[in-house]
Amino acid sequence: MKILSIVLLFISLNTFAQNYSEQIGIHRENYKQDFIKESNSPLKKDDLQNLHFYDADSIYKVSADVEILKNERVFKMPTYDGTSAAFYRYAKISFKLLGDTLLHMTLYKSVALSGVPKYKNLLFLPFTDETNNKETYGGGRYIDLDVKDIQNSHIIIDFNKAYNPYCAFSDGYRCPVPPEENNVEVAIKAGEKLYSGEKKHKK
Repeated sequence: MKILSIVLLFISLNTFAQNYSEQIGIHRENYKQDFIKESNSPLKKDDLQNLHFYDADSIYKVSADVEILKNERVFKMPTYDGTSAAFYRYAKISFKLLGDTLLHMTLYKSVALSGVPKYKNLLFLPFTDETNNKETYGGGRYIDLDVKDIQNSHIIIDFNKAYNPYCAFSDGYRCPVPPEENNVEVAIKAGEKLYSGEKKHKK
């Protein structure tokens, strides 16, 4: 019976890994198609072959504790074109990644987008990690979340969905610079990797 239980457990875990990999695969395909649909996109269909990702790994999908922040002042988050964009800190999150490594990050809300019904619940998680300038874009990566994703003071953060800002592909975009408080000293080997195409110049 013990051998049978182990075999069934292995089959179950393997099935879960396959299903999860398929889910991330669908997410990434939709991500690629958005470049073609978006009129302001820096990439065209032929450029999509130069997008690269780490293999899907559920170890980088974590449940984080959430502390909603109150009475936060609006601040100017610098952007890579030398300007800035107005944001405010929405929540602090903490979670364990890769064993016992406890990490802390901040979720932000865009002042401009908060006034747009479609994006009023959008939460922005920009971050940098030890893969930057090596395997991933040096300017950091982003994850999009939703206020409704917060349930009972917890939120699921899936780093397999981390993506590059437009500035990774072209100049001429106002990409927010991840604040220092979201710089983590671990290598998050999940999500989008370095773009291998030639960097473009926006007209």
